[in-house]
Amino acid sequence: MLTKRQKEVLDFVREHIEKKGYSPSLAEIARKFKLSSIGTAHKHIKNLQEKGYLSKEKNHHRSIELSPDIRALDSIDLIEIPLLGTITAGQPIETIEVPNEFITIPKTEIKNTKDYYALRVKGDSMIEDGIFNNDVVVIKKQSVAENGQTVVAIIDEDQATLKKLYREKDCFRLQPANQNLLPLYTRNLEIRGVVIKITRNLDNKLTGQKRYKTIDLFAGIGGIRLGFEKAGFTTTFANDFEEQCKRTYDVNFKDSKLVVEDMRKIGIEDLPEFDFLLGGFPCQAFSIAGYRQGFGDEKGRGNLFFDVVRILEAKKPMGFLLENVKNLKSHDNGKTFEIILKTLEDLGYYVKTKVLNSMDYGNIPQNRERIYIVGFRDKKHIDNFSFPQKTPLTNGISNILEKKVDNKYYYNDKPLFERLKKYNFSENKVYQWRRRYVRENKSGVCPTLTANMGTGGHNVPIIKDSKGIRKLTPRECARLQGFPDSYKLPKIADSTLYKQLGNSVTVPVVEKVAQQIKLAIEI
Repeated sequence: MLTKRQKEVLDFVREHIEKKGYSPSLAEIARKFKLSSIGTAHKHIKNLQEKGYLSKEKNHHRSIELSPDIRALDSIDLIEIPLLGTITAGQPIETIEVPNEFITIPKTEIKNTKDYYALRVKGDSMIEDGIFNNDVVVIKKQSVAENGQTVVAIIDEDQATLKKLYREKDCFRLQPANQNLLPLYTRNLEIRGVVIKITRNLDNKLTGQKRYKTIDLFAGIGGIRLGFEKAGFTTTFANDFEEQCKRTYDVNFKDSKLVVEDMRKIGIEDLPEFDFLLGGFPCQAFSIAGYRQGFGDEKGRGNLFFDVVRILEAKKPMGFLLENVKNLKSHDNGKTFEIILKTLEDLGYYVKTKVLNSMDYGNIPQNRERIYIVGFRDKKHIDNFSFPQKTPLTNGISNILEKKVDNKYYYNDKPLFERLKKYNFSENKVYQWRRRYVRENKSGVCPTLTANMGTGGHNVPIIKDSKGIRKLTPRECARLQGFPDSYKLPKIADSTLYKQLGNSVTVPVVEKVAQQIKLAIEI
């Protein structure tokens, strides 16, 4: 089964080979279909490989070939049916009824296209029936179903879910095919169709794929690690100097627990083998909040960059990701950044850098600009690599707010309230208390979360809701860094949690960069 775009790419490759005698390059495919990067072109080619239409020799230019069975495939009449959107194999979500693309399947498999549609599956509640996250299911439109059939069920008028249907004595049971999940019971439901075909998303098959190993330096509470693991990397070692970080880190990761030690004391022989070094090396020495002392920082934080260099020089991994504040670029009139780039290049790495804002690249309503430094030892990888594209911000402040907030977060009965109440706050809009005044972000997002937002009343994010004026809770700050609600916040002082979250990265931004890194090395 092919999507409409996959069929278009296949037809283009076939016509190119027939006319010119050789295959198009990934760059030519990207230009033809106005794709954002060659990485996107690679995805289409990879999908066509896994579906048996094409083959490609890795790391060779113009090595795409048609499958030996492609002529047989040409003789099959294909028809298009609409891919209406997404269906959850988990908790019900709002129905999606607007066609935005099509898939193609052999005409012999269905009788009449108007009686069928397709949906992409999200979730893991049907995995024991072989329906995995991102698979596509073909649905036959019908309003009745037999016990045990997998159906598209509408409950509560506009909530859709994919489950097995069973009729009980006085209700319906929607049964997941996952022993870890409980069934849903409802008296009223509408059946929109029955699953007749599943198309596997082959990206789910990890067997045989290389899982690149990373070490997580200056790990904090594991934001960079989480982003990379979401992209398919494996963590083999983690280090930070802050003892309190270990409580938060270790409760969230089953293996490669946090090693609390001064990085300068870690011996090269103590490190496991790894493919990528990850590190948000201390930014206080270069940030506005840290008075921008740089390599001359009296606490030695700026010089920790050279411990990263020490490890890169000795272990020679295939690449790295470093993250820091935007001001690193302009520190000391750009001289600091020049030293960093030259040092990395002298080690034999090809480097690309870019400042990414969480509100533009992570769909997170926080104005947080950070510079990302990506390096590869192989020039082909850096040529293949591009930073992610901007995405529209659809996630608003109201989406990150908790519904029930403890009274301790409100200023209503505290001395600071007399100073705050003179400001004209709008509800559900985040402001920042700057010790002497309130600052509003004109973009309607949260100002940058900082490490000192929980200490001394400085840089505190505050909001007005129906109960009064309050500071954001630690969980709300975690959401503003893109941590899922499944990420555990231990029972430690709020001031410590605020510091940890302010020092962290925005997870979805890191995940997108990690995905681009993985694409670059697998093309």
